Amino acid sequence: MAGKNAPLGRASIAKQDEFYTRLEDIETELHHYRHHFAGKVVFCNCDDPYESNFFKYFAMNFDHLGLKKLITTSYTGSPISGEQLILFDPAEQPRPAHRVEITEVSDLNGDGAVDLLDVEHLLKSNGSVVTRLEADGDFRSPESVALLDEADIVVTNPPFSLFREYVGQLIEHNKHLLIIGSKNAITYASIFRLIMDNRLWLGHGFNNGNAYFRVPDSYKGNFVDGVFDETTGLVKFRNVGWFTNLDTTKRHEDLILYKTYDPDEYPTYDNYDAIEVARVADIPCDYDGVMGVPLTFLDMHNPDQFEIVGLSGSDDYPMTKKYGKKERVVDGKRMKSNTGTLRAVIRTESFGAGTHFDVSYPVKGVYRRLFIRRKR
Repeated sequence: MAGKNAPLGRASIAKQDEFYTRLEDIETELHHYRHHFAGKVVFCNCDDPYESNFFKYFAMNFDHLGLKKLITTSYTGSPISGEQLILFDPAEQPRPAHRVEITEVSDLNGDGAVDLLDVEHLLKSNGSVVTRLEADGDFRSPESVALLDEADIVVTNPPFSLFREYVGQLIEHNKHLLIIGSKNAITYASIFRLIMDNRLWLGHGFNNGNAYFRVPDSYKGNFVDGVFDETTGLVKFRNVGWFTNLDTTKRHEDLILYKTYDPDEYPTYDNYDAIEVARVADIPCDYDGVMGVPLTFLDMHNPDQFEIVGLSGSDDYPMTKKYGKKERVVDGKRMKSNTGTLRAVIRTESFGAGTHFDVSYPVKGVYRRLFIRRKR
């Protein structure tokens, strides 16, 4: 993570944090939250109007959503191409940070519809709508924080490498949010605490779990096979989702459970007072104790149905047993390196296929687990 005083522009470029969200993905997710936006001030504080589809979505739907105001800010040196909205001098480098504030959008060209052409006309014709920021546009700058204090809801795709700090700022300022982030962030202590306390949750998500983004040309040779598609010019990630604290009907739909508890099918962990449930679909309907489930459970979590009590490897739900010396055994062969974090483990009869640890008897680790308990 960049240091607290590192300018966002340099940090984002160095860490390759520029991922431009598709308009269709924004439209699909925002469809579920439209009733939250009437009379609200929306702030997109990581969004250059040259490229941001968040800006385009809210500008084109300003009246439909009943917004009070739309504010967007960019940062100095954003690696953008200005393909659709040509608002500033393209020769000016590095491109300065700007603020756009809109309080109304009307059919300025008289074609009977409010579209991107009307937005561009507004930005070019009204000098008070687009202004240059005094600072570099970093969301942590006093100038940006002052705009944040004016906002009701923040909607954007923030730098993934600054996700913890970004969310922390929004929570500190008591803001509603709908943002995109890596699902790896679920395991960050500060983020998980918000999730466990029902102050943050996952949104509806991307279609089939596939998140597509446009990236600057300079990124295109830096992805492993299967991530960047040269035909579409898009990257695809499977571990990215929407995070929000806006309520939605999905969050109150019960997970349908059909399996019943069988101790032979649901082993108890050797080091946690909980049973292992390898798949969300296999959560037993009649077990009242603590269960360890995959992190994908959060995509369908109903806080009225289940309580989240912890995360394996964290202090929220402590281990019942800790091990001293351990020896790693892979496919029955003892390894010279004994690296490996023991989170939730299951005692086994022998050192069989896969990775085991010898802790004076064989145990096998499972993937990171959420610990949950049924409420009803």
